[in-house]
Amino acid sequence: MTRLYIFLFILIPALSCTSEEQGPDPFTATGEASFYGRAFNGQKTASGDIYKMDSLTAAHLYLPLGTIIEVKNLDNGRVVEVVINDRGPYSNDRLLDLSRAAADSLGMVEDGTAEVRITVVKAAEGYTVEDSVATDRQKEYERNAG
Repeated sequence: MTRLYIFLFILIPALSCTSEEQGPDPFTATGEASFYGRAFNGQKTASGDIYKMDSLTAAHLYLPLGTIIEVKNLDNGRVVEVVINDRGPYSNDRLLDLSRAAADSLGMVEDGTAEVRITVVKAAEGYTVEDSVATDRQKEYERNAG
């Protein structure tokens, strides 16, 4: 019986430490994505980077610049990771604007848009996953899209 108590005394704290280290659930959102046309290639983004259509980048209204997200095309299951380096899209019915390369990876270039789910993979430098929360803009987007 004493061994059982010792075992539980060691096991329970170990399990609680493991769950604390996992941190909060990652931010996710679902909506329509589009992609930048060729006319934007070479222009400056909100982060100061030059947009390159062959890079894996995206524009989002409020996620911190430098955030890495996973984008999943819900129609075909294809997935790509991109870095948020710009602001937008400024159309009420869109969640994300992707670079041409990211759109190609997702198999959405021909259609122009796709229903996607985004998940924060890595917070931008100086931020935490908790900083990637829905704001009034996201709530407005969800009202308009729904």
